[in-house]
Amino acid sequence: MKEYKFDVEKTKAEVVQWIRDFFEQNGPGCNAVIGISGGKDSSVVAGLCVEALGKDRVIGVLMPCGVQKDISASRKLVEHLGIKNVEVNVEAAVKGLTEAIENGKVTGMDPVEFTAQTKTNLPPRIRMSCLYAVSQSMNGRVANTCNLSEDWVGYSTRYGDAAGDFSPLAKLTVTEVKQIGHSLGLPFELVEKVPIDGLYSGKTDEENLGFTYDMLDHYIRYGEIDDEEKKAKIDRMHRINLFKLEMYPMFDPNIETI
Repeated sequence: MKEYKFDVEKTKAEVVQWIRDFFEQNGPGCNAVIGISGGKDSSVVAGLCVEALGKDRVIGVLMPCGVQKDISASRKLVEHLGIKNVEVNVEAAVKGLTEAIENGKVTGMDPVEFTAQTKTNLPPRIRMSCLYAVSQSMNGRVANTCNLSEDWVGYSTRYGDAAGDFSPLAKLTVTEVKQIGHSLGLPFELVEKVPIDGLYSGKTDEENLGFTYDMLDHYIRYGEIDDEEKKAKIDRMHRINLFKLEMYPMFDPNIETI
């Protein structure tokens, strides 16, 4: 197996410049608006935006849904970076929309009953609506905080955390994101925080996926993996989730002009 090599300082400097260029071209003077979960991805994106734009142009949005046990991690990040922030509890919005749909008047069909997956994906989509509301009101651009590893196997919510105006980490693996986080001097416990799923099962992302991010990252970068069963699973997940990374299909009529 090849040794995983990554020039963290070079890449960090490049992504910081990329963020500066994006804002210069797509909103000079605008603010970066970032949903702060307290995990590695939102922490690193926030840290990179502070490096690129200065802390006065970075706005963190904390969005617990009811009682969030680890909200202290989000608060620690915004305090560490010294950025402006607002905390918005989205529980009422999630419950309100859920009840409105389930109790909605139906014609020619049974009432809509949310599946477990629908209940899991609704909060991220409500959070993205919240981010855009804050962004539009605060002269902002919304950051997408997804990384390459999670996108590779579809571990994101379409039009939820997978949305945004710019995406600094979309081409960087979890391994690389963590190294950048440490280079930025972010709190160790935030960079190395073990991600837990949104299903309240208590399982980590890696337990749900059935393979480690180290294994996935090495496979993405070098095409090497020492477990054929896991390779097949990764390939399948990548194939069936590619649509999340592509523009939705659009009909293109063959119209003749005179």
